[in-house]
Amino acid sequence: MDLLEALRSLRRLLSADLFPLAIGEVEADRRALRELRGQLDDYLLPRLLAIDAPLLAVVGGSTGAGKSTLVNSLVGADVSEPGVLRPTTLAPTLAVSAADTPWFMSLEVLPGLPRVTGSSGDPGTLRVVTVPSLPQGLALLDAPDIDSVVTANRELASQLLAAADLWLFVTTAARYADEVPWSFLRSARERSTALAIILDRVPPDAVEPVSADLARLLEVNGLAGTPLFTVQEAVLLSEKGRLHPDAVRPITEWLSGLAASSAARARVVRQTLAGALDSLTNRVPALASAVAQQRKGAERLAEIVSAAYSGGMADFDEGMRDGSLLRGEVMARWQDFIGTGDLMRSLESRIGWLRDRLSAFFTGGQAPQVRLRVALESGVASLIRGAADGAAERALDGWTAAPGGMDLLNKAGAVAAARLGRASSGIDYDDVVRGWQNYVLDLVRAEGEEKRTTARVASFGINGAGLLLMLAVFASTGGLTGVEIGIAGGTSVLSQKVLEAIFGDQAVRTLTAKAREDLRARVQKLLDAEAARFTALLEEVAVPEDMAAELVKAAEAVRDHKAELPSGETGERNRPEPGAGEEA
Repeated sequence: MDLLEALRSLRRLLSADLFPLAIGEVEADRRALRELRGQLDDYLLPRLLAIDAPLLAVVGGSTGAGKSTLVNSLVGADVSEPGVLRPTTLAPTLAVSAADTPWFMSLEVLPGLPRVTGSSGDPGTLRVVTVPSLPQGLALLDAPDIDSVVTANRELASQLLAAADLWLFVTTAARYADEVPWSFLRSARERSTALAIILDRVPPDAVEPVSADLARLLEVNGLAGTPLFTVQEAVLLSEKGRLHPDAVRPITEWLSGLAASSAARARVVRQTLAGALDSLTNRVPALASAVAQQRKGAERLAEIVSAAYSGGMADFDEGMRDGSLLRGEVMARWQDFIGTGDLMRSLESRIGWLRDRLSAFFTGGQAPQVRLRVALESGVASLIRGAADGAAERALDGWTAAPGGMDLLNKAGAVAAARLGRASSGIDYDDVVRGWQNYVLDLVRAEGEEKRTTARVASFGINGAGLLLMLAVFASTGGLTGVEIGIAGGTSVLSQKVLEAIFGDQAVRTLTAKAREDLRARVQKLLDAEAARFTALLEEVAVPEDMAAELVKAAEAVRDHKAELPSGETGERNRPEPGAGEEA
């Protein structure tokens, strides 16, 4: 792997949506990601592919600083449209020599901006103007205002400055101490970007004090020695706005010197290129930390869903244990037979008589048996439905309150989010229960094939014995009181005792455990499918588990290969030497 491939590997990683959730300082993180992508696409990759390509100098600065007028004056042609309305520069204008036009018309540099060559350009395009007087090897780009009221203009200004080999930063005597420009200048310092300051529109009597104070501020902010030019306030020569050549001569001579010297251009390029590469050492790990925070946030959302549906399973288990299933219709189907408590008092001494009576109950006609089975089926289905609804409600409430959860729900849409708060409408709970009932009947059928139990099972029928086993699954009576506990207890204990008389104690315990576990497995499978409605949303935006580590690794690879940059001047803070006439 070489430096170019290391950068390409990093860029591939940055192509992913690394911040899908509103967690932490997500807007700042997303902005940092866009800036990294932009600098790789607009500057680092194309510049490494063509290290000797023409120098790109971006003229940037605050609103009303006179950037367009300055560009027109420097190239000696009316290429930009100055004016009193703000913002003035809607589409950036790039002034190039005839020899350099093919390079800048290609999409090797600033590939995201379509090229236009007419008298004006639409927002989002790059207007390229060929200027015969401009020397080969240097292009000037008039950027939008860094403090524009239009967000897209501010973002484009930042993008263009990040794509520049050289910043020509324009400020004025009235605004040189504003914070917004200084935030950009500090960024240039941190990234070792080649930089020159142009103090524009300075009243003649203020040139010395203002220049001196600006030089002081540059030193305080770690930018001592930065080339500083002053342009006095003057009457414009043309209707569109151009200063007298003498007013900008020091700047034009300095730029001409850069254009004429391949060594000087190379120093500027290498300084800015090396500084941009160095900045990745801090910017990418910071981004990786934010990605790790995203990952933790997503894991927390997954934990909320897991806990909600584990709670749903716990609710179902409790419903199996507390005897509540034996209320209502199931209990009513037993009422006529069991009565109050008289049957239970005679249970131990009259088990044979009870078995005969139960046998008659189950074999004497299908209607009582069917009604009991349907009642049990309905009761179990309601228990499952309640567990699924409760889990869905808890998961939705948890996501609504957790960082990133509401953002993810919004991505799903209001209707879909509302549906998540209830179990899926398409679930056939009765089908789930019928599947379990068939399994229980198969258990009884298999157990009844043994000779010792064949006759006893036959006396009840497979369906009758199966129903007794189903009732035995819900053997506890916790949660019931008064007469209910006696009746429900009679139901479950009676089932247990008769089953023991048919199959034996150990077989009943085994059969009951198998029946209970099969029902739990079916409910768990259903709840897992319901939980997947939430986790599927997470999977759609999931950041790979190892993404943060991969980003750090990619940044380290860039650092390790940085020495491959041509020339030993790579790590130096070389500023272009100012020409004659510089004011400082």
